[in-house]
Amino acid sequence: MGVKLTDIAAVIRSKNSGPYELTLDIIFKDREWYEKIKEAGLINRSLISRIYGLPEEKILDIIEFDPAGAIKINLKRPIVSGDIGDTDIYGAQQHGPLLGIEFSGLD
Repeated sequence: MGVKLTDIAAVIRSKNSGPYELTLDIIFKDREWYEKIKEAGLINRSLISRIYGLPEEKILDIIEFDPAGAIKINLKRPIVSGDIGDTDIYGAQQHGPLLGIEFSGLD
Protein backbone atom coordinates (compact mmCIF):
# COMPACT_ATOMS: atom_id res chain seq x y z
CA MET A 1 0.00 0.00 0.00
CA GLY A 2 1.22 3.50 -0.77
CA VAL A 3 0.74 7.04 0.40
CA LYS A 4 -2.44 8.82 -0.69
CA LEU A 5 -2.13 12.39 -1.92
CA THR A 6 -5.16 13.24 0.21
CA ASP A 7 -3.18 12.22 3.32
CA ILE A 8 -0.14 14.40 2.60
CA ALA A 9 -1.78 17.47 1.05
CA ALA A 10 -3.51 20.16 3.08
CA VAL A 11 -5.25 21.59 0.01
CA ILE A 12 -6.21 20.07 -3.33
CA ARG A 13 -8.30 22.42 -5.43
CA SER A 14 -9.09 23.67 -8.91
CA LYS A 15 -10.14 27.02 -10.32
CA ASN A 16 -10.30 29.02 -13.51
CA SER A 17 -7.15 30.62 -14.74
CA GLY A 18 -9.00 32.75 -17.26
CA PRO A 19 -11.69 31.47 -19.64
CA TYR A 20 -9.35 29.10 -21.50
CA GLU A 21 -7.35 27.50 -18.69
CA LEU A 22 -7.81 25.59 -15.44
CA THR A 23 -5.41 25.62 -12.51
CA LEU A 24 -4.99 22.69 -10.14
CA ASP A 25 -3.28 23.42 -6.82
CA ILE A 26 -1.72 20.92 -4.46
CA ILE A 27 -0.45 22.43 -1.20
CA PHE A 28 1.37 19.92 0.98
CA LYS A 29 0.91 19.58 4.74
CA ASP A 30 4.63 19.84 5.39
CA ARG A 31 7.93 20.56 3.68
CA GLU A 32 9.11 16.94 3.98
CA TRP A 33 6.29 15.54 1.82
CA TYR A 34 6.57 18.38 -0.68
CA GLU A 35 10.30 17.75 -1.10
CA LYS A 36 9.84 13.96 -1.45
CA ILE A 37 7.22 14.35 -4.18
CA LYS A 38 9.17 17.10 -5.93
CA GLU A 39 12.52 15.30 -5.87
CA ALA A 40 10.98 12.08 -7.17
CA GLY A 41 9.19 13.99 -9.96
CA LEU A 42 5.95 12.20 -9.15
CA ILE A 43 3.60 14.99 -10.22
CA ASN A 44 4.42 15.09 -13.91
CA ARG A 45 2.86 15.43 -17.37
CA SER A 46 2.52 11.67 -17.79
CA LEU A 47 0.54 11.27 -14.55
CA ILE A 48 -1.73 14.25 -15.21
CA SER A 49 -2.29 13.16 -18.81
CA ARG A 50 -3.28 9.69 -17.66
CA ILE A 51 -5.64 10.64 -14.84
CA TYR A 52 -7.33 13.44 -16.81
CA GLY A 53 -7.39 11.59 -20.13
CA LEU A 54 -5.69 14.51 -21.85
CA PRO A 55 -2.89 14.62 -24.38
CA GLU A 56 0.28 16.00 -22.75
CA GLU A 57 0.18 19.13 -24.94
CA LYS A 58 -2.99 20.20 -23.08
CA ILE A 59 -0.93 20.40 -19.89
CA LEU A 60 0.45 23.91 -20.13
CA ASP A 61 2.61 24.07 -17.00
CA ILE A 62 3.56 22.15 -13.88
CA ILE A 63 5.07 24.61 -11.43
CA GLU A 64 6.79 23.63 -8.20
CA PHE A 65 6.46 26.62 -5.87
CA ASP A 66 8.98 26.15 -3.07
CA PRO A 67 7.93 29.09 -0.83
CA ALA A 68 4.47 27.55 -0.37
CA GLY A 69 5.40 23.87 -0.61
CA ALA A 70 2.93 23.63 -3.48
CA ILE A 71 2.57 22.35 -7.01
CA LYS A 72 0.44 24.22 -9.53
CA ILE A 73 -0.75 22.57 -12.74
CA ASN A 74 -2.22 24.60 -15.59
CA LEU A 75 -4.43 22.83 -18.13
CA LYS A 76 -6.12 23.98 -21.29
CA ARG A 77 -9.88 23.91 -20.66
CA PRO A 78 -11.74 21.47 -22.91
CA ILE A 79 -14.58 24.01 -23.24
CA VAL A 80 -14.29 27.78 -22.80
CA SER A 81 -15.64 28.83 -19.42
CA GLY A 82 -19.33 29.70 -19.74
CA ASP A 83 -19.64 28.37 -23.29
CA ILE A 84 -22.43 26.00 -24.30
CA GLY A 85 -21.69 22.61 -22.78
CA ASP A 86 -19.56 23.92 -19.92
CA THR A 87 -20.68 22.22 -16.73
CA ASP A 88 -18.30 23.97 -14.32
CA ILE A 89 -18.07 27.65 -15.16
CA TYR A 90 -15.67 28.40 -12.27
CA GLY A 91 -13.51 25.31 -12.73
CA ALA A 92 -14.04 24.58 -9.04
CA GLN A 93 -14.89 20.88 -9.40
CA GLN A 94 -12.05 19.76 -11.67
CA HIS A 95 -9.63 18.55 -8.99
CA GLY A 96 -11.50 15.26 -8.46
CA PRO A 97 -9.04 13.02 -10.37
CA LEU A 98 -6.21 14.24 -8.12
CA LEU A 99 -8.00 12.82 -5.08
CA GLY A 100 -7.34 9.24 -6.16
CA ILE A 101 -3.56 9.56 -6.55
CA GLU A 102 -1.54 7.13 -4.48
CA PHE A 103 2.27 6.95 -4.46
CA SER A 104 4.09 3.71 -3.70
CA GLY A 105 7.49 3.37 -2.09
CA LEU A 106 7.36 6.63 -0.11
CA ASP A 107 5.96 5.59 3.26
